Order: sequence, then C-alpha cells, then structure tokens
Amino acid sequence: MTDLLIIGVTGGIGCGKSEVLKYLKEAWNAELIQLDEVSRELTLPGGECVEDVISLLGQEVVNEDGSLKRGRMAEIVFADEKLRRQLNAIIHPAVKKKTIGLLKAMREKGSPLAVIEAALLLEDNYDAICSEIWYIYADEATRYRRLVSSRGYSGARIEAVFRSQMKEEEFRARTDYVIDNSGAFSHTREQIDSRMRELTGLKR
Repeated sequence: MTDLLIIGVTGGIGCGKSEVLKYLKEAWNAELIQLDEVSRELTLPGGECVEDVISLLGQEVVNEDGSLKRGRMAEIVFADEKLRRQLNAIIHPAVKKKTIGLLKAMREKGSPLAVIEAALLLEDNYDAICSEIWYIYADEATRYRRLVSSRGYSGARIEAVFRSQMKEEEFRARTDYVIDNSGAFSHTREQIDSRMRELTGLKR
C-alpha cells in the first residue's frame, strides 16, 4: 500500500476546473474523482440513494424508465431551502462514503496521485481527507464570458450562481494553493507543474 497524494480541486463555476483535471490526468497520471459524477452514479436506477430521493421529493421526479428527472429535482429544491438541505443530507454522506472507498482502492493498488474535484469541496469538509486543496481562480469577467460561450447561460442565471457560491476571499483563506486560470492555459500549466514538482520531487 502506497502513500497516496490527494489533491482537492475547487473553485467557482466557470473557473476552468475541467481543464486543470484533464492536464493533471494526462501529465501527472492523476486518478480523478469528480463528486458530481459520483453523485450521479448513486442516483441512477438501482443506485444507493434513489429510493430515499423519491421518498423525499415524490414520484414527480421519476421518469418512466426509473431514472430521476434531474431538472425537476433542481427546480424543486432551488425553491425550497429545507428540501435542498434534506436532499443534500441523503446524497452527500453517500458520496463521501463512496469516495473514501475509491481512495482506499487506489492506495491498495499503489496509485501515487488522486484528485478530487467539486465546487462544494470545502463546504462538504473534504479538506479533512485531502493532502491539500487547490483553488482554481479566474476573474468574474472571464468566468462570465466562458459560461455564456460554452454553456449558453443567461446573465441572470450566471449572477444567481455567482451569488450562491463561496466568495473569492473565502476560497483563498481556506485553500492551500491558488492557480490563476484567467489567461492562457500555458500559464496555468506552468503553475500546476511547479506545484507538482514541489509536492512529488518529480520533473515533468
């Protein structure tokens, strides 16, 4: 069993976390755990959380094939803070349990590097199981532009999401390393490589 380096990657919507993950996988052989994907797996038909979600939100969130209507779920909990917290209380512990199991398997097979990614990494206290947390920073204008061009978000939707997420000052205060991903990705790569060389002693 090896010592597994676990890096948590977080940041506001539109900061470019997916690019960072892709580079860490390709250049540093990282094994990726994206908490949104883990959550999705747990809420597929037959998944661990499905029955509890249906009990909470009702049959209106269920498609004919047994899958969940994610858009409808989002609409319901967005309008009801109590339901949102209850839904999170079902899904988040299950996601963390699954993640810890994945990390255990990586250790057992000798993987050197795991990267856990989520927008709510700090809110869900993943800093307790990570070696260090990276904040992927991009200024709001850059994030706004990316969300319009890549996802087609409206200005109102972007502003609403920005307001709901942790502010830059808190991200910076609660993370170990900041990567500025506002400009060319070549600059982002340099920052990643520099930090990874410090952490691993390897040259890439």
